[in-house]
Parts: sequence; structure tokens; C-alpha cells
Amino acid sequence: MTHARLRHGRASLALSFFVQGVTFALLVTRIPAIQDRYGISDGLLPVFLAAVPILAGVGSVVTEKVVARVRPGVVLRWAQPVVMLALLGAGAGSALWEAALALGVFGLAVGALDASMNMMGVSLQRAYGRSIMLGFHAAYSLGGIAGASMAWAGAHWDLSLLVSYLPAVVVLLPVVFIASRWYAEGASVEAAPVEAQGKGAASVSFKLLMPLCLVMSFAYIGDSTVSNWSAKYLQDVLGSTEQLSTVPYNVYMVTTLLGRTVGDFGVRRFGAVAVVRFGSVLAAAGFGVVAVAGGAWVGMLGFTLLGLGLCVIVPQTFAAAGRMFPGASDTAIARLNVFNYVGFLVGSPLVGALGDAWSYRGAMLVPMVLVLAMLVYAKSFGTEPARYGGGHERPRTVDVG
Repeated sequence: MTHARLRHGRASLALSFFVQGVTFALLVTRIPAIQDRYGISDGLLPVFLAAVPILAGVGSVVTEKVVARVRPGVVLRWAQPVVMLALLGAGAGSALWEAALALGVFGLAVGALDASMNMMGVSLQRAYGRSIMLGFHAAYSLGGIAGASMAWAGAHWDLSLLVSYLPAVVVLLPVVFIASRWYAEGASVEAAPVEAQGKGAASVSFKLLMPLCLVMSFAYIGDSTVSNWSAKYLQDVLGSTEQLSTVPYNVYMVTTLLGRTVGDFGVRRFGAVAVVRFGSVLAAAGFGVVAVAGGAWVGMLGFTLLGLGLCVIVPQTFAAAGRMFPGASDTAIARLNVFNYVGFLVGSPLVGALGDAWSYRGAMLVPMVLVLAMLVYAKSFGTEPARYGGGHERPRTVDVG
């Protein structure tokens, strides 16, 4: 029964990752359309792009406090529908304040969603006693492919944002809400009870966590460059059509899916340190190709390399934080997750400012240098995460359904 509960919890959490991939891709791949719909100027666009991760960071900090009283699965169950409804709001409005409100709600809710999903993933990985985090993020990538494909169809058929978003929300929102009944969290001998999580927060040393925080920031600077600027880069710099400009994010998500599907096996075989180092070098090579690309298809080759390189880093960063603070992993992950949004906050305005002041090609060299810098901190990922709490205890679960 316990093992069955773990399997059901793993499947339902993977579904939540998938749905979040769909939702996020539908938003970011239609940024040019959102900009046109609300009349957002090129100067104001970076402000909107920065506001979302700032509010998401707030949502993640609040989640750290909330999970001291309720399970992360409860937070996830209610945050995910709010994110999806906020997406609908972004597609339904017409005034600038409506866009600001919808994106603000989206940001706050997505911070809670991201933090709680990864808390649960690390907890289940501990119970399984082997690397499975990349599998959850592979489900996110699969959702990103589906969402980017829907966005491509919307651009191809010249559909309104609301018409593009509505089918996904109508179908997926009730499915994921029902599946949340089977959420489960693995528990180990080191795990603190819910009532003690607030006390456990004191044991999370920022000095120890900081290398992982920097890696998370650098990785998301790279990821946000793809998410927020790939469509605009192909359209404005490489001269592609609007329809073709939705493809790079799709290509990026396909390669992240492939990399994450096999990534857990790589971690088990070679260890997290080697995998992170390889990913950093490959991602830097991808940015280099994008920067020198002479046309849209070469640019997409660069985004392919980027996807293969970056895809393994973020899941392993969450997993490393869970191993570093096994008795206060929820707190560590909530704090680490804030640097996800620091990366987005820095990455999007940085690329935009450099692109306007210098060139968008030159701007691609900055995230290239930062992802290479992750090599310095790779040792913080430790050894292969194959054993938890001695590695021999039977997995136990906390039913949050």
C-alpha cells in the first residue's frame, strides 16, 4: 500500500509539473501578442517582465511560512488553479491595468506553485532513495512543448489570446484539481514533522546554501533569456515570421525533455557534479551559437544546445538543497526557489537593456559567461544522491489528499 501510494503521488505530481509547463509556455511564447494586445511599449515591456518574478519571489517566501502549518501539497492544490485562471485573465483583458493585475496574480501564485512542487519532488526522491527529480522536470518540459505548440497554432490561425488559452484551461484545470487528491510526500527518518518546520528553518545556513543559490540564478538567467527573448530575437534579429518565432521555445523544451528523460540515469551513473559541469559547458556553447547565428535555423540550433545543457541543472540544484538540509528541506527549497526569480528578474531586463544599448547578439554573451561560471560551484552538488537516511529504510508517505 505504501509503495502504491508513492507511485500514485509521483504520477499526480508529474501531472502538476506537466500542466505548469503548458501554462507557462502559453504565456511566454505569446509575449509579442500580449504586448500588441495591451499596447505595451518596448520600454515598458521589461517592467512587466520583471514584475512577475518579483511577485513570484514574494509568493515563494510566503510559502516557506505557510508550509510550517500545512503540507506543501495543500499549497500546490490551490495555487495551480489560480495560476491557470490568471493566464485566462491575461488573455481576456484590454486595458493596461487588467494586464498588470492578471500578471501580478500569476506571479504571486506561480511562486507558491513552484516552491511547493519542488518541495514535494525532493521529498518523494528521498523516499525512493534514487534520483527522480529530473523526471518531474521532464514532465514540465513535455507540458512546455504542448503549450508552445498550442501557441504556434494560435499564431498560425490568428486566434485571440483568450481563444488560444481557453481550451487548455477548461480541460486541464479540473483534471489537475482531481489528481491533487493523490498527492503524497515521502518521509524519511531525518524529516522534521510539520510542526517543527519553522524551528528547522534556523538550521538552513545561507553560507552553505549560497553556491546553489548562485547556480540557480545563473541557470534562470539563461532560461529567462530563452523564455522571454527567443521569440523576439528570431523575429527582430534573425528576420523570422511571427509564426516561426514561436518555434525556438518549442525546440528548447523538446531538448530539455530529452535531456531530463535520460538525466536521472546520468546522475546515477556519473554523479550530479559531472552532469552539472557537462550541462554548463553545453549551455555556454548554445549561447555562443545563438550570438553568431546568421539565420533563424542556426539560431534554433543554438537553442537546441541550450536546452540540452540547462535542463539538468535546475532539478539537481533543488535535489542538492534537499540533501544538504534533510531536516529542513522545505525551508531550504523555498529559499532557493527565490533565486529562480532573481535569475528571471536579472535576466530579462539585462538582455533587454543590453540589446537596446548595444545589440541583442552581444547581449547573448552575458548569459554565456554566467552559465560557464557555474563550473566554479559544481562541487556543491556533492556525490551521486543514491542513498537517503542510510538508504535502506522502507519508503514512507504522508498522505496530503
